[in-house]
Amino acid sequence: MSQTGRVSEAQRWIAGLAAVAAVCCLGTVLVFAPGFLSPDSLDQLQQAEGSRPLTDWHPPVLSLVWRALIAVTGSLTSMLVLQSLVFWGALWVLSWAVWELTGSRAGSLAVLGLGLTPFVLTFAGVVWKDVHAAFALLAACAVAFTGLRIRDRGVRPAVRWALLGLGVLFLAYAMLVRKNAFLAALPVFVLLVLALWRAPGRRRWVTCTAALAAGLVVPAAAISLFAEPLQTKQGAQIMLDDLVHVLTVDELRSADVPPALRDRLVASARECARTGALSDAYWACYERPADGLRGDSDEITSLWLREMRGHVPGYVQYRLRLFATLLFETDYVYKAGITRNDLGVEVAHPQLEAMLGTYVNGVARDLRWLFRGWFWLAVALVLSLRPGRGLFSTPVRALGISSAAYVLGYLPIMPATDFRYVYWPALACGLGVLLLWLGRSTSPPGPAHPGATTGRPLAEHQPADAGGQ
Repeated sequence: MSQTGRVSEAQRWIAGLAAVAAVCCLGTVLVFAPGFLSPDSLDQLQQAEGSRPLTDWHPPVLSLVWRALIAVTGSLTSMLVLQSLVFWGALWVLSWAVWELTGSRAGSLAVLGLGLTPFVLTFAGVVWKDVHAAFALLAACAVAFTGLRIRDRGVRPAVRWALLGLGVLFLAYAMLVRKNAFLAALPVFVLLVLALWRAPGRRRWVTCTAALAAGLVVPAAAISLFAEPLQTKQGAQIMLDDLVHVLTVDELRSADVPPALRDRLVASARECARTGALSDAYWACYERPADGLRGDSDEITSLWLREMRGHVPGYVQYRLRLFATLLFETDYVYKAGITRNDLGVEVAHPQLEAMLGTYVNGVARDLRWLFRGWFWLAVALVLSLRPGRGLFSTPVRALGISSAAYVLGYLPIMPATDFRYVYWPALACGLGVLLLWLGRSTSPPGPAHPGATTGRPLAEHQPADAGGQ
């Protein structure tokens, strides 16, 4: 086949991948329309629509983006459309890169197929900060793979810096929408820089790090200054869990706090013990004042700092027990439809929702380990320590470290045992396993001569500029 024919064939394959991704994106929107909404999602929707004041209980960036989308489109479904476009667009870019770097059609299709696996599809259309963080991190990985694909092609520096800016945008959003995503974002950031520059020097690392810091600090400051979200002191929720589960009722009864708060703590500890609530005491067991945690937060924080120093063994045991529950009794593997509400928001296609529930819940019953935290933590550790020596060894290790850091980072702050807290590791490790398999027979590319299009031999059927646009 002539060189021109090979280029045309490669471009047709990339266009075919785009068509498959577009169909999957449309299917995701139809099945989940107008977006599956939990109580958290509904709260953020009301903030986006202005019927409730903007707060920082959930990072306000999601509500602000939703508000902008509704203002432009007039539809709350616009958020579902956006997150579906980001998700399937990122998978398409990754599949394009895999095809061009390996010449494997099956491998490129497998990357798209990852989006249809039950442990990924289950939350793909749920409007949650966990999902947004995961998709933003995935999009940053797609940018990194674009950099890896063009790194040795002699592209202009402006192109590399533009890709860095796009990757930083996604990473910053992930950290803004999910605070603890910081632990997962750092390995992806390192991957992004190494994908764009083969051997970045100290000055380049400093410049890239400064760009990431600016991408995070500037919008955070702008939101605080201009949107002025109501401060809810949500961090005290975790300390409340520790106090009512680590201290005894007698210790809480003698705590040096205002009498009203002391009574609430004692009642909360008793109620949690009665119902067997292991965590999330603020919602499950606490008699919430009208101002939520704002009035109690300072006293709760001071009490926590005083008491936990003398209850280190009890604190460690409680946190380990809760973390073990996340790993081995992971709950809430599927979010069915939309929580009952007075906004008139309902699932657009109930039969499609029921079909999705049958698919996800059926697989969860038969292959429960796919929805367990321990499994994805184990996969993450394997990918971190044994990423292979092939073409994708660096991305595989980065995905593994990102996933492990994300899961382990929940040890001191986990409020519940939901599968959504393992969603990014499930998505990242699924991709990592695919890359490990695809890269096992390919060697990392060596330095390319100036003007070269690639740094490694290509498959016989794949031209040097296959898929170039």
